[in-house]
Amino acid sequence: MKNVLGNSITVTLFGESHGEQIGAVIDGIAPGITVDLDFMRKQLDLRKPHGRISTQRVEADEPNIVSGVFEGKTTGTPICILFENNNTKSKDYSKTKDLMRPGHADYTALEKYHGFADYRGGGHFSGRITTPIVAAGAIFIDALKRKGIHIGTHMKQCGTIRDIPFANYREEIAKVNDLTFPVLDEKAAKEMYAYMEAAANEGDSVGGILETAVTGLPAGVGEPWFDSMESMLAHGIFSIPAVKGVEFGKGFAFAEMKGSEANDSFRMKEGKVVTRTNHNGGINGGITNGMPILFHTVIKPTPSIYKEQDTVNMGTGENVSFRIQGRHDPAIIHRARVVVDSVTAIVLADMLALRYGTDWLYGEA
Repeated sequence: MKNVLGNSITVTLFGESHGEQIGAVIDGIAPGITVDLDFMRKQLDLRKPHGRISTQRVEADEPNIVSGVFEGKTTGTPICILFENNNTKSKDYSKTKDLMRPGHADYTALEKYHGFADYRGGGHFSGRITTPIVAAGAIFIDALKRKGIHIGTHMKQCGTIRDIPFANYREEIAKVNDLTFPVLDEKAAKEMYAYMEAAANEGDSVGGILETAVTGLPAGVGEPWFDSMESMLAHGIFSIPAVKGVEFGKGFAFAEMKGSEANDSFRMKEGKVVTRTNHNGGINGGITNGMPILFHTVIKPTPSIYKEQDTVNMGTGENVSFRIQGRHDPAIIHRARVVVDSVTAIVLADMLALRYGTDWLYGEA
């Protein structure tokens, strides 16, 4: 089981949903980087469940940094961040451990780990493990911001309801980062929330599309082939549970365009090269061109639903019908946005370290 993201800067995940603790180890980070615990707590709050559109499992999620940080700064040695699991109800899962939940990793985990995996709450496959990702990401989001690089994500679509797309990147990134429910348009936000509540009342779930923008990234970051900016970001984003699609810029809409429409014309503006449009999402040939990075992430409906479903009982080898018990999210897209921001920051920090050296992240812009 590989649980490490990154090359120069790495983040390693460990723990299970109902285990004693979960956490992350950050290695390769430069010394002298500020670790703002208040900002980390704010980011963790964005991941926490809220109201009827989220699971009723609520954990304190107070980060315990046991190494690598001294007097509020990174020391340059590995950082270990721990979180306790206290609000667990493992009996909800022990009764159905032989039933392969549709849409989950139960069957694939059984095949890969020969029945030794911790099945409670999804074990290591659970969205609960995104907690240390957010904690680690908070360090890099803050460090990148101090270098003039800003990251933000909003819910572009939920069902057939659509938010307005990013246009004034910096202003809208700042706005959405302060929203618990990350939708730019107030009317769309109310409709999406109501849509999620309706799914919860029906015992069902919904998915959607996130739109992520990154501003301030210099041109020239990324490699032309296997470590392109798209491939590295996609690698990280696809590692997030429930992600089933990633597209950059216009993405699949390129299929409907001609080259004269798809190309981004270059211009000089205030002594700097810019593009008139940004259809390619700030990336050409796998390398950043200095324009905002823009990509979309598809989040599938939460697989844990309260409707009766067909499955197999691996203990008896029989086809059965069952109804999931426990505490589950009717939608996770609003909580997933901070996870996408965090993984984006980790990948960008790693790629910038490879390009400019590990000490580049230290200091202000």
